[in-house]
Amino acid sequence: MLISRGRNPSAGEVITQLFSNEELRGRVFTTLGLLLIVRLGIYIPMPGIDREAFKTFIDQGGQLIGFLDIFTGGGISTLGVFALGILPFINASIIIQLLTASLPQLEDLQKNEGEAGRRKIAQITRYVALGWGLVQSTVFALILRQYAVEGISETEFVIQTSLALVTGSMIVMWLSEIITEKGIGQGASLVIFLNIVATLPKALSSTIEKAQTGDRADVLGIIILLIVFLITIVGIIFVQEGARRIPIVSAKSQMGGGALLPSRQSYLPLKLNAGGVMPIIFASALIFLPITIANFTQNPLLIKAASSLNPGSSNPWPYAITFFALILGFAYFYASLTINPLDIASNLKKGGVAIPGVRPGGATSNYLSGVQNRLTLLGGLFLGSVAIVPAAVERATNVQTFQGLGATSLLILVGVAIDTSKQIQTYVISQRYEGLVRQ
Repeated sequence: MLISRGRNPSAGEVITQLFSNEELRGRVFTTLGLLLIVRLGIYIPMPGIDREAFKTFIDQGGQLIGFLDIFTGGGISTLGVFALGILPFINASIIIQLLTASLPQLEDLQKNEGEAGRRKIAQITRYVALGWGLVQSTVFALILRQYAVEGISETEFVIQTSLALVTGSMIVMWLSEIITEKGIGQGASLVIFLNIVATLPKALSSTIEKAQTGDRADVLGIIILLIVFLITIVGIIFVQEGARRIPIVSAKSQMGGGALLPSRQSYLPLKLNAGGVMPIIFASALIFLPITIANFTQNPLLIKAASSLNPGSSNPWPYAITFFALILGFAYFYASLTINPLDIASNLKKGGVAIPGVRPGGATSNYLSGVQNRLTLLGGLFLGSVAIVPAAVERATNVQTFQGLGATSLLILVGVAIDTSKQIQTYVISQRYEGLVRQ
């Protein structure tokens, strides 16, 4: 956690490393190649479906279908075998991380078993993703059965469609893990990033067409929405990069001969948004669980209750309030996973390091916990506002050409881009120090 001030690699140094360093170049090409495979899988069609009838259903689907289509890269509307994409794995990660915080056995695996424990948790997550993928694929197949071509029995169609969807989802999960291990960046986040980027050309072309063919009110609405998006992007960058730097001072150490080294000062960075893009990704995935469960059970009461969480419904307030609360909750949850004040206070005490004006031990832990809670509140409120305000502006200006591509997607795009660029910079810095050691 201790950071010393040093020069970040310039763009020229990064580009030089990309061309000259074989390992970094291999990681970048591996990432791009696997993302290309993920994208191509969207266009491998599932058999036995009347696509014209389904296209009519999609056109009438509204913002909910558009929102889901963004996270699957158009897989739902194209009915590709990768239609579910990374969503089952994201939902499984939510379930496992919630269970890790509540079950001592999983918490012990994560904290005390080291790399072996993390591998076990990853394996459990895969099994949960498979089970949840079977549930989601079965629900999707039951929805699609009315669009099956003639000559295929309903049971046969549901079985073959479910197997195709869950197999495609497991392949995407496997590819994302390879990206994380052997490529650059976090695989699941990059897959979502790719899917969002893939929908940008269609959204932009529809917006430009609306500006050319619409009246003055439409043009004014588009301009207002673009200004809100630009302000949002700037705010996202500031919050993603924002951190509270708590000064820390190490005790004086004694050299041979009795000479004393001067106190070494550094700082402890506590990020404003410790969870990065994950709170909003998890909230986006979790908010559609009630709809999935309602469609699976076909319970009229559940269907009526879940329909209120549709972002395209006539009353958007239940969706907005629930989404805001989920983002805020996941922000606190991820902050608790990322930073443990007790462990930090213990490590500082063992290393002879202290925060000026704060006693070591319990007082340091309480101080760090209070600072982190205030930072998380500010970061969570910003994330919730980013997700809700631009969507409200979009509804007010009646500019619906983005079809769900709003501030949520912008936050994911900017956050994943920043995290990936930081990983590349970290790798370049490590290569720089390796070069100094060789010299």
